[in-house]
Amino acid sequence: MAPPSKYTPEFREEAVRIALASSKTVTEVGRELGMNPETLRGWVKKHKERNEPPAGTELSHDERARLKELERRIREVEMENAFLKKAAAYFAKDPR
Repeated sequence: MAPPSKYTPEFREEAVRIALASSKTVTEVGRELGMNPETLRGWVKKHKERNEPPAGTELSHDERARLKELERRIREVEMENAFLKKAAAYFAKDPR
């Protein structure tokens, strides 16, 4: 039986999100997070397999390009939103 994972599900999800949103390689992201890059590569692969569209629903080249652009924009907006939430929390407790 495999030993329990030292990574929480939340950490896994965040690491995969960072790896997919980043322009860096999975290896670079894994090293920055202080983990084995092959572990992260496996998580990314499983994530892509789970989120793959069902067979028979092929998209045209234009649809695929638009979808990729929209997914990139969503990731960008989500990262901006997370940053703004952290900034709001920081300034909310600032005793000026």
